[in-house]
Amino acid sequence: MPDDDIDHSVPKRTLRDPRELRAMAHPVRIRIMDELFIAGSLTASQLADRIGESPANCSWHLRQLAKYGYVEEAGGGTGRQRPWRPVIESRSWGDRSEGELAAAGAAMADLMYRHEFAEHEEYRHRQDSEPADWYDAAYWSQSFAWLTAAELTELKETIIGLVLRYAERFTDPATRPADARAVRLVSWGFPARPWSEDRK
Repeated sequence: MPDDDIDHSVPKRTLRDPRELRAMAHPVRIRIMDELFIAGSLTASQLADRIGESPANCSWHLRQLAKYGYVEEAGGGTGRQRPWRPVIESRSWGDRSEGELAAAGAAMADLMYRHEFAEHEEYRHRQDSEPADWYDAAYWSQSFAWLTAAELTELKETIIGLVLRYAERFTDPATRPADARAVRLVSWGFPARPWSEDRK
């Protein structure tokens, strides 16, 4: 476990520009980000090999992601051989906005949900091929809890904080234990019924 005395916080950014959300709301860019989080840093050519796109297409998508602060150059190399890494920050959106920002936020959320569900489904089809310790470690949990809004906020922040304790491993593979693997973590918490029904 990481040392509890170390500050594991990461910068926080609230996306308020529809262009920021649209920059990420693209299936190829989601796949690029997945690969960068797994590898730490990659060139456009390396990304092309991993996701089945051309180096030119990956390079273009990387520049778009960089324009809106999702990736940055990792240093070294030139052209398509320069490595890129993800920008590590906590991002949020969806503050009851309207119009273009709301539409961009909804499109981004829809894409992310579909992507994560597809990844979970793919895992379910291969889970029996996992070693026993990884098969046993993987989990899916569903439950209910009676919480106030403040308690749900506290629970959310606790879960996010636990995950962020390992944030340095995204961009510095040297910090990863030898037996560590990339693990997808998805959680949500929302009212089980509409507000109008709970007031009855």
